[in-house]
Amino acid sequence: MPQTVPVSQLPAHLTKVVAPLYAVLGEEDLLRDTALALIRHAVLGADGNDFNCDVFYGDEAEGAEIAACASEIAAFAPRRLVIVKAADKLAARQSEMLLPYLKSPNDTTSVIFVAAKLDGRLKFSQALLQASVVVDCGPLKDSQLLPWLQQEADRLGVRIDEEALHLLREVSGGSLSAVRRELEKLASYVPADRAATAADVAALRGTQPGASVFDLAAAIGAQQRGATLAILARNLEAGEAPLRILGSLVWQYRRLWKVKELVKQAGREGEAARVLRMDPYRIRPFLGQFSETHLREAFRLFLETDQKLKGGSGGKPAMLLDQLMLKLCSRPQPTRSPSPAAPASRGRTVSNVRTISVTRPKN
Repeated sequence: MPQTVPVSQLPAHLTKVVAPLYAVLGEEDLLRDTALALIRHAVLGADGNDFNCDVFYGDEAEGAEIAACASEIAAFAPRRLVIVKAADKLAARQSEMLLPYLKSPNDTTSVIFVAAKLDGRLKFSQALLQASVVVDCGPLKDSQLLPWLQQEADRLGVRIDEEALHLLREVSGGSLSAVRRELEKLASYVPADRAATAADVAALRGTQPGASVFDLAAAIGAQQRGATLAILARNLEAGEAPLRILGSLVWQYRRLWKVKELVKQAGREGEAARVLRMDPYRIRPFLGQFSETHLREAFRLFLETDQKLKGGSGGKPAMLLDQLMLKLCSRPQPTRSPSPAAPASRGRTVSNVRTISVTRPKN
């Protein structure tokens, strides 16, 4: 019966048993590296005795050579380790030479086949999946990402608040390696006596003054097309990845919606001001620029742009972001009903100043 183990559960698995065959599969290269390191430590110990470790590459190795190496007895150690990287690159003829070994593996050797994906039509792939412990290194689901971030932060010794965790998730652009780099920078930057904040994350990402996601959202809220495009251009010129810019804006919009609900339901302008780092008297006018209709349409546009950026369709990334910003800025202004005509009056001057009643946008 094939067994599948997520990377998060691999340490617990290895404390119970070290299997003779592992298939480390999935598109997340960081998770594959993590799984490989965990199995290597379990087989060879903390010192990592390289004498009992051999590494092959699928686009170069021969199946018979891999099988012969895996069949050897460990020297001066209880177990051997054989790693086959890019196992999906093994030629069909070479992979079939491994079929007898997969049926009867050496109990004192652990063989790890590493690949982003295997061709399920091949006999080798089918036999490997049946005989090995499969370590799932696929992309994390949204519900898994925050716990993974917290686990990595704990491993690096970084205390990080919830707001900073959410920002890291949104700006990662789907890359766990990018998040790991940001966490490593936070570990070096933030003093041990306090938790890392969203401001720390923004500062270490190199955001230029006047070009942060806060400035971008403010320009969109004020429908300042020129300023919005200028802030976007500044970020792109600084080397920011389009997906990271989009992720930052999505994070800010989620926060705006959350704060808007907070003020609407409880009238807690003080708390909202602390979250958005604004003066309390500016909160309601600022949030009034983002109606619920606009927020819902914005998230539809975010999803559409994300799909185009990841799919490589619809034009160049900079052009796609320009189009997104213009659409966000182009929402219609609230319509106002015309003031009734003033009755004619004799002997007194009628003021030419109209009284405009400000109606609160429906949320």
